[in-house]
This record gives sequence, structure tokens and C-alpha cells, in this order.
Amino acid sequence: MKELIITDKQKYLEENYPFIGIPELTEKMLCIHCEKIITVGDYKVFKGNGGFEYICCPNAPECSGTVIDWMEPD
Repeated sequence: MKELIITDKQKYLEENYPFIGIPELTEKMLCIHCEKIITVGDYKVFKGNGGFEYICCPNAPECSGTVIDWMEPD
């Protein structure tokens, strides 16, 4: 997979976030893969071999978490 550089992270998130309720870029989430609190706006995007783009944990590629693995911290 290759990391893509996203210049307008807000726009990318609005156009590609797969769930209802797009979080704010400043919002804090818990990545259940690396068990760390992340800031949404620090996300990374990787493009897979089939062309699909994955919104990933800021700790990628060390962390394999994607947007589906983020939840609101307690």
C-alpha cells in the first residue's frame, strides 16, 4: 500500500467518511488496534493494490487500524 498525501483533510473526510456523523478534525478518538487516543485530523490515507483508499490511524503503518476501528474514548 502507498500513502497518499491529502492537502484538504476536511474535504477528503467529508467525501470519503463511510459512516453517518462525520467527526471534527479536532475530535479525539480511541483506535482499538493500537489502543491510543488519536486526533481525527491526523489520519493517514493509504491506497491499496486494488485502488481502494483506506482512512487509517495516524500511527499507521505500525498500527493497522482504519476508521472502522475508531471509537469515542470513555
